[in-house]
Amino acid sequence: MSELVLVLDFGGQYKELIARAVRGLSVYSEIRNGNISVEEIKRLSPIGIILTGGPNSVYLPDSPKCDPEIFALGIPVLGICYGMQMMCHLLGGEVRRGECGEYGRVLVTPSEAEYKPFYALMSHTDIVAKLPTGFTTTATTENCIAACKNAEKKLYGVQFHPETELTDDGIEHIRAFLYDICGATGDYKLDDYLYGQINNIRAKVGEKDVLLALSGGVDSSVCAALLTKAVPGQLKCIFVDHGFMRKNEGDEIEQTFSNKNLHLIRVNAKDRFLKKIKGVTDPEAKRKLIGEEFIRVFEEEAAKLGEITFLAQGTIYPDIVESGGAHGATIKSHHNVGGLPESISFDELIEPLSGLFKDEVRVIGEKLGLSEKYINRQPFPGPGLAIRIMGEVTEDKLNVLRESDAILREELDGMGLNQYFTVLTNTYSVGVKGDYRTYDPVVAIRAVLTNDFMTCKCAELPYELLFKLSARITNEIPSVSRVVYDITSKPPATVEWE
Repeated sequence: MSELVLVLDFGGQYKELIARAVRGLSVYSEIRNGNISVEEIKRLSPIGIILTGGPNSVYLPDSPKCDPEIFALGIPVLGICYGMQMMCHLLGGEVRRGECGEYGRVLVTPSEAEYKPFYALMSHTDIVAKLPTGFTTTATTENCIAACKNAEKKLYGVQFHPETELTDDGIEHIRAFLYDICGATGDYKLDDYLYGQINNIRAKVGEKDVLLALSGGVDSSVCAALLTKAVPGQLKCIFVDHGFMRKNEGDEIEQTFSNKNLHLIRVNAKDRFLKKIKGVTDPEAKRKLIGEEFIRVFEEEAAKLGEITFLAQGTIYPDIVESGGAHGATIKSHHNVGGLPESISFDELIEPLSGLFKDEVRVIGEKLGLSEKYINRQPFPGPGLAIRIMGEVTEDKLNVLRESDAILREELDGMGLNQYFTVLTNTYSVGVKGDYRTYDPVVAIRAVLTNDFMTCKCAELPYELLFKLSARITNEIPSVSRVVYDITSKPPATVEWE
């Protein structure tokens, strides 16, 4: 069993970054609710505890708080932002609203001269005005205590966010806590997780069959590869092709997995899905109708296979965290297969990736021999191209979007961008082609850079490349006369348009 660091969540937007940073340093981490009981912590026996940030003020009566007894367990604790304020508040310090908030990169000056000042991400209005007894200040900014400690009790706090890339050498702060304070040995290895899951699946499934909804995305693809490794010949996959995939993508998914030791069923349901959303323009309505229809198709195909005991899902750890941290293995708890109805009955759910983050899933996929194309597949929404078409979805519009997207991918592949795609907008524009007036929808290009997809910035594509993209799209697609480039960051925008 790997050494464990608990990340206690108090509503912090960066909780997953903290847990991923810890695992990236070869120490296993789990995110739990901040109100976890002391008895449960003792049972889990962590080598360290990290308290996340959060949007509340600790001095308000209804703000989330941990059990103060945590600080007397002798387990090293690191409080980050709200976590530091809460620790100081519960131990007798004073926390109040600051004269001015600190947001963005702020210069932090360590108290000891041997350490150099550095810039760190701050995001707070409240400050620690007075430290609890036994604590000392270890760093400051112009406006606040930026870090503190009670070395005797192994309690540490930072007002900034070391888990983000906007803090200089932030990971080194976390490394120091794990190895210098908690005494970690770095015994977390993905190979151990992989083979542990394979052995668990073999013991659980025996000679019975397993059913998996295969979308071709990273999670379901890696899940399929892992299951075929564990129980070869016993996996049945249903790939519902709703007709909203990218160019040639359905055929590529079928070709990739037809060579694996599994039974792949491809359901071509384009006409059915197009009919379902005919005339629908609201993006949320599209999502719900497509999701519901997916359930119906999956249900019909599953019924044809007879009695299957096990249902597998590509659930990953963030899915569980976002649903409140529930670890129950029931179909109602998770909705990765579109929210399956109770009428589909399985004895047990298998989620071999449910303890992993996305970057770890990619590593597992590589170890299982999946091609780089699927391991590094860009995020693609479940409704597919249907929500990259503004307004009503038609087959003609899908063809235009597929072609423009294929051109973009051909030109941008290999440039190291995190995500890029085209959008068929519902804005029409006058153009001229061959001395004739045109009036066609505008195609928008979206290309972003991000490490965590919580924020992103527009990729600064060279003008020469943008000129080439515009020329290719307008020349190769008769019904497009204008191309624009989306330069908006997240926030205020999102990565997708709908």
